[in-house]
Amino acid sequence: MSEAAVAEKQNDAQKHEDRLYRIRHTVAHVMAEAVLKKFPEAKVAIGPPIENGFYYDFELPEALKEEDLPEIEKTMQEIVKGKHDLEKRVISRKEAKELFAHQPYKLELVDAIPDGDEVSLYSVDDFTDLCRGPHVENTREINWKSFKLLRIAGAYWRGDSNNTMLTRIYGTAWEDPKQLRSYLDHLKEIEKRDHRNLGRDLELFHIEEDNPGQIFWHPKGWSLYLEIQNYVRKSIAAQDYREVNTPSVMPRGLWERSGHWAKYQENMFITESEKNLFALKPMNCPGHIEIFKKGLKSYRDLPLRMAEFGSCTRNEPSGALHGIMRVRGFVQDDAHIFCTEEQIGDEVGLFVDLLKGMYADFGFTDDNIIVKFSTRPEVRVGDDATWDRAESALEAACKQAGLEYEVAEGEGAFYGPKLEFTLVDALGRHWQCGTIQVDYQLPSDQRLNASYIGEDGEKHTPILLHRAVLGSLERFIGILIEHYAGAFPVWLAPEQIKVIPVGPAFEEGAAKIAEELKLQGFRAEADLSDARMNAKIRKHQKQKVPYMLIIGERELEEGAVSVRTRTNEQMNGMPLKEFISFVREKIDSKEVL
Repeated sequence: MSEAAVAEKQNDAQKHEDRLYRIRHTVAHVMAEAVLKKFPEAKVAIGPPIENGFYYDFELPEALKEEDLPEIEKTMQEIVKGKHDLEKRVISRKEAKELFAHQPYKLELVDAIPDGDEVSLYSVDDFTDLCRGPHVENTREINWKSFKLLRIAGAYWRGDSNNTMLTRIYGTAWEDPKQLRSYLDHLKEIEKRDHRNLGRDLELFHIEEDNPGQIFWHPKGWSLYLEIQNYVRKSIAAQDYREVNTPSVMPRGLWERSGHWAKYQENMFITESEKNLFALKPMNCPGHIEIFKKGLKSYRDLPLRMAEFGSCTRNEPSGALHGIMRVRGFVQDDAHIFCTEEQIGDEVGLFVDLLKGMYADFGFTDDNIIVKFSTRPEVRVGDDATWDRAESALEAACKQAGLEYEVAEGEGAFYGPKLEFTLVDALGRHWQCGTIQVDYQLPSDQRLNASYIGEDGEKHTPILLHRAVLGSLERFIGILIEHYAGAFPVWLAPEQIKVIPVGPAFEEGAAKIAEELKLQGFRAEADLSDARMNAKIRKHQKQKVPYMLIIGERELEEGAVSVRTRTNEQMNGMPLKEFISFVREKIDSKEVL
């Protein structure tokens, strides 16, 4: 495709996105009008377009129920059919306050408009909103069959838990009904793959209502967890990482010196003992620096790669928690690399090789990976000169590694710039997982004061590279559950093989085969329950067990097994040794079934 054709295609795509943005923004206003028709005394907050749809927040006089949504949706359709113009007006701040005198959230928004900025309004039918736009010119541009209200949620005003809890209504809007149907089908597939439901159905984990954000792993789920952890441990050992373990509770003084007490305290659980304050660690880096500082280090010791399956705790708002994807207690495949400035390029390159190899084993190729270069945030530690050096070093490392990336302005950590690696799953959703961050701050004598003796015999401060491949193991497992819809590759499957006798007379033989498979290192078990054979097969297919071995008289006589896969493939009379080799090859190759 020529450059001109590519540019034209990109331009068409941008026009499409702009049009969808205007449609969704307008439908959000239409929804607000419909809600006010049902609840005239409602207080309206904000209603922006978002990816794939829109939402609007309200303070309502009574609780809104899911069954109320069709009524509101019907009113919206009637408004759209009215073919109303979207009218923009610019007014004074005083006029805006008079107009919204009975809408406290709008008054607060008016006060937040910077001096000199215009105060603009948009009106559609009987509804006028404080808004910068843009919108469609007339509701006739919206197909009344191409939007739908989806769900109700709670949302604190301005995201602050100290503020009023508002009612948020989410919806989606598209250019035509066909696009809407396609998106709703996509949502059904997402719901079918929801890791919370699959985690329950596959007996992997549960979370107690009175202990939010903390996971109870069941035997099958813990088997999956350990398989992943052991895989990571083996992978990083090949790059000479040294595994350590640091305390979960550490004193306030350490967090003050690291900068976390000032910049991150709201996310930390604080506790007190003997009139001294401590914090449950939200991250592992200060502890690793404390280990590095014990004993004299030489430039010959660098790079030093220190890894930990660090158990971290963060005080996440309860409204932000989501299954095992976002929790308060989690473990990271965390590591910190202490190196010289000259070694940054090589270390970033090694990390990228490690990350891509591991992602490939989990079924994510280069086509499934997006890389972002996140630069200095507004809230940060250190001076601009040091940040210039850090960002330049990371940019040079990317060039050395031949890594293409998007720039994410202002999204770096408070102590340094970073690369973020985002995975694209089977449904096209994006999940930020891996990261590597260049840190000149924490090891410095202004912070945690780490040093090594250089080739010149003088003390030098090491550069600290924070890095993780999977990130939170809990969250990564949630991603895998949804990516594979619970049907894991054989090497990850909590139960790899179920041995099913065709009747009671063959239970002993089935049990012996299961024991042999266990000795060979497989996660295998014989089903000796009273259920009929076909019921057992259906049960284990629902449990997404990769292989079921049907054992009867012929199989025992011939030393063979009849194999039934979870996708209903049948392989009869396979010698047991051949089956063992067959499955081992699937596991060793990390093949996706």
